[in-house]
Amino acid sequence: MSITRDAVLDALKTLKDPVSGSDIVAAGIIRALTIEGSNVRFVLEIDPAKSEAYAPVRDQAEALVSDLAGVEKVSALMTAHSTKAPPDLKPNKPAEPQGPQKIPGVAKIIAVASGKGGVGKSTVSANLACALAQAGKRVGLLDADVYGPSQPRMLGVSGRPASPDGKTILPLRNHGVTMMSIGLMTNDDQAVVWRGPMLMGALQQMMMQVQWGALDVLIVDLPPGTGDVQMTLAQKAQVDGAIVVSTPQDVALIDARKGIDMFHKLNVPILGLIENMSTHICSNCGHEEHIFGHGGVSAEAEKLNVPLLAEVPLHLDVRLAADGGAPIVVSKPDSTQARAFQDIAAALVERGVV
Repeated sequence: MSITRDAVLDALKTLKDPVSGSDIVAAGIIRALTIEGSNVRFVLEIDPAKSEAYAPVRDQAEALVSDLAGVEKVSALMTAHSTKAPPDLKPNKPAEPQGPQKIPGVAKIIAVASGKGGVGKSTVSANLACALAQAGKRVGLLDADVYGPSQPRMLGVSGRPASPDGKTILPLRNHGVTMMSIGLMTNDDQAVVWRGPMLMGALQQMMMQVQWGALDVLIVDLPPGTGDVQMTLAQKAQVDGAIVVSTPQDVALIDARKGIDMFHKLNVPILGLIENMSTHICSNCGHEEHIFGHGGVSAEAEKLNVPLLAEVPLHLDVRLAADGGAPIVVSKPDSTQARAFQDIAAALVERGVV
């Protein structure tokens, strides 16, 4: 039985915070919650002057989580509030213009894009990153969808990234993937209301000031459309290629073509197309139904002379896995749904892209 982030948080909510009187989750002291297989780790970020009062709470938290089904090992640490917060991601002006640069330690950069929202681009990004990690690659995932960051939820990552010097940002990690997202720097219900220059500056910081370490590939989950974030990425970083995700329906393909044209104008090669929600097979009767049509992305890939990387089915398990913080390639690696993403990763490795 796989452990979910929600199950861990629900258990921790039964403990009372000795200072605020609310539960310890509502009090906001639970940080860096990560789940890897049967191992659970989290941090209690507290006022160091009150460490004696929190020691029993930490012990109780470890005991509660240890009792959850499927949990074999729990590590709960207490740490003081950092005196050096991560740098502000809302600069007054963007950095001076300069040509595309390599991100230190990152061998390859692959952008995952879509012409419109709602086609499953972030789900593809999370599963592809995890599938490449399972293939033995050192993988990073940059959630550049500033207005709708979803990767913290999909990868089961929480907590605010630390900064040892007030400049360098330390990313978080789960399922073998090193991840950074603006969603880790804001509250879940907090809107990011930024104009273009702020977006450009924030994206550059998340690329260049994050301590990514040595990576074989950095997957960049782009926002939908053809806006400032896409242009900034291509102009400031050396992007090795883009993968475009679309559903088969005509409306989605119209926008996908615009995204493909944008990458051509930015001199970013198209590595391939992915047809998501390609078909649905009823779990009760086995009837196959093409809800959004079928074959449109394949025809477009043939027209552009680029590979069709996969036709990913529409399946409830894919959605449940993403909501639970463990993508389908992690939670059900032997499933048909997971195999679609594993095949994409294998194809990229075989072609030498990664």
